Amino acid sequence: MADITYIRTRSGWLYLAAVLDLYARKIVGWAMAPNMPAELVCSALQMALCQRQPPPGLIVHSDRGSQYASQDYRDLLARYDLQGSMSRRGNCWDNSVMERFFLNLKMERVWQQDYANHEEAIRDVTDYIVNFYNSRRLHSKLGYLSPNDYERKMTEKQPIQVSEKT
Repeated sequence: MADITYIRTRSGWLYLAAVLDLYARKIVGWAMAPNMPAELVCSALQMALCQRQPPPGLIVHSDRGSQYASQDYRDLLARYDLQGSMSRRGNCWDNSVMERFFLNLKMERVWQQDYANHEEAIRDVTDYIVNFYNSRRLHSKLGYLSPNDYERKMTEKQPIQVSEKT
């Protein structure tokens, strides 16, 4: 799931493009810049692709922003054989998990800060994602585990044993 939000700094707006893996509610890709070209969302998706190395056919959902409809973004999806998906016009519910992440980020960190410049905001938002949201923030949908702990727990589970008798 992918989307963009904005962060106020004393130097002007900073835009955050993020990619969230719904399985573990983990932010797996992000990029920040003082403007919102297609390159911003492509950079966030490329980080996610490097981290996750998804199989062909994975669905990547976003809102209907022009960056996600751009030729650069569609070419990136095609290069990795990913399936693009967009919200229906006027339907914000499709992206509600991503919107919730942005609200948490702003309530728990951004709105408590007065960023002097973009660099300060970039460092702080990155710290929030890496050292708090993915590592320590508990999620009710994950059995009150952090995204990293949930992934660890799921990889430790033994697969279901199948009888060799037919």
